[in-house]
Amino acid sequence: MRTIVVGVFLGAALASTPMQAHHSFITQFDPAKPVTLTGPITKVEWTNPHIYFYLDVKDATGAVVSWAVEMGNPLALIRLGWTRMDLKVGDVVTAEGSLARDGTRLMNAKAVLLNGKKMFAGSSQATIP
Repeated sequence: MRTIVVGVFLGAALASTPMQAHHSFITQFDPAKPVTLTGPITKVEWTNPHIYFYLDVKDATGAVVSWAVEMGNPLALIRLGWTRMDLKVGDVVTAEGSLARDGTRLMNAKAVLLNGKKMFAGSSQATIP
């Protein structure tokens, strides 16, 4: 019986490791690479586990490139004052956050400037007071 109990706890501990890695900011984003993006919203995905919206942003050459912006989960953002209607296709917004480590056009937003108001984006990045 003791072997079964130890096995169950060991199995639970091992099974939770991939989940912790998935939800770890530091494994996917680099806080040493801050970025600010401004552009029109082209798509919004208000779904669990994270809200995403997509921006068309002009790069250094003037070409328009699409960026994905990750925010917190819907419930956390609702508690912060967000609604589904806040992010609309066509709205021009500014997002501040950290770049993805893998070099893709993905960022984790700490804040979003929306209609002249800066709103916390529910980032999973730890902050130092």
